[in-house]
Amino acid sequence: MCPSPGSLWMRDAHRRDSHTDESSTETERIVRIYLPGFAAAVLSLTMGGCGTAGSPSGPSSPATIPGTAVTINVVAVNGSQSFSPNPATIPAGQMIVWHNVDTTIHRMVLNDLSIDTGVLQPGAFSSPMALTRTGGYHCTIHPEMVGTINGQ
Repeated sequence: MCPSPGSLWMRDAHRRDSHTDESSTETERIVRIYLPGFAAAVLSLTMGGCGTAGSPSGPSSPATIPGTAVTINVVAVNGSQSFSPNPATIPAGQMIVWHNVDTTIHRMVLNDLSIDTGVLQPGAFSSPMALTRTGGYHCTIHPEMVGTINGQ
């Protein structure tokens, strides 16, 4: 006995509905999995530039850099070759600034924590600081970046 044309139509309609149900279920599953991560990424990108009270941020360019200030360039994430000059020979009491000539953010801190530049955006200078101690320093964002300031 052959199926009637009506029963074939019903069977095809059921297959279409079943396929649509599977597609919408798959779509809902994908949305449930990826939407929270996407929302978190968007939120972090929009909040990334806001900063926090606990992390000081250096100015993009200080109002004036004293003509006698010594500038240390932040060149790249490259170990002891990350700064120029390195080592730097600077007398105690000398004004010092760091200039971020790299394409990523950095934050230099003397190892004894006596100086902290705050976050330096690409192209930015730190505020001028009087050097009270000499010794090692590093980037807190990229700890493999190390430098030394020798006294004169």
